[in-house]
Amino acid sequence: MRKKMRLILTTMMTVLIISGCSLPGLSGPSENTIQIGALGTSESEIMAEMLSLMIERETDLNTELVTHLGSSIVQHQGMATDDLDLTSTRYTGTDLAGVLGLDPVKDPDKAMDIVQTEFDDQFNQTWAQSYGFENSYTLAVTQDFAEANDLEAISDLEPYADDLRFGVDNAWINREGDGYNGFIETYYEFGDVFPMNIGLVYQAAASGHMDAVLAYSSDGRIQEFDLKVLEDDLQFFPPYDTSPVIQNKVLEEHPEIGSILDRLSGTISTEKMQELNNKADARLENPGKIAEEFLEENNYFETSEGAVE
Repeated sequence: MRKKMRLILTTMMTVLIISGCSLPGLSGPSENTIQIGALGTSESEIMAEMLSLMIERETDLNTELVTHLGSSIVQHQGMATDDLDLTSTRYTGTDLAGVLGLDPVKDPDKAMDIVQTEFDDQFNQTWAQSYGFENSYTLAVTQDFAEANDLEAISDLEPYADDLRFGVDNAWINREGDGYNGFIETYYEFGDVFPMNIGLVYQAAASGHMDAVLAYSSDGRIQEFDLKVLEDDLQFFPPYDTSPVIQNKVLEEHPEIGSILDRLSGTISTEKMQELNNKADARLENPGKIAEEFLEENNYFETSEGAVE
């Protein structure tokens, strides 16, 4: 029977982890239990549930889910202290900057190569190939506005930018590197910029209060509010391709888990992840139910031939 641990980390708990202590309430993985860490986001929990379901279906192992981890750094520390065997969602751009302390890398293949090499060399961990989706910054407009002005890429928006209201995440406006100042240098400047909570930008665009918004590419609210994601044609935003990361020693003991990770590689497009996230965030469906239905629809990728659109 699969056991799920819903662990919400407070600031004090996070400090304990970063200082080298174990995750509160955990004494480390047992021999026959794979502990899977997940962030406090719908997609991270959904992917953790998928991994759990496939591992328990195809091996003699049990799984335990440790959810609502506060950041990728917290996930990394949980792996470093052997409290976690596997983390469900790690993002190339996030861990390049956060865990590895490197400058942003704009080329997705190069970014993936760096994290895979460095995590193996430095931490004895395997950064698996991407599931097929990314959760990166992007620009979005309404479908009607995009169709009326034949918009496909961010560059296509430039002739209208002076007259547009641009809604952005509070934290992004002054962000170094890939924030608004960098965006202006690469693309153009908007007429009016409105910093706001990231959760409000989607409805602001749909209701006509904003003409364009900064969004997260896999966010379910993109579909919920019928928005159009514009292609980052000048590759300004660093890639945030999503993969699981697993301890090498776990792979050595249980190589069948490696086969499961390989089969999930390239199977979920960003658009499909938007759909799955929307089920959790808008329809309030349980992540475990979403994961199970998705795997059943795709025969647990036993004969996978590519990304699910």
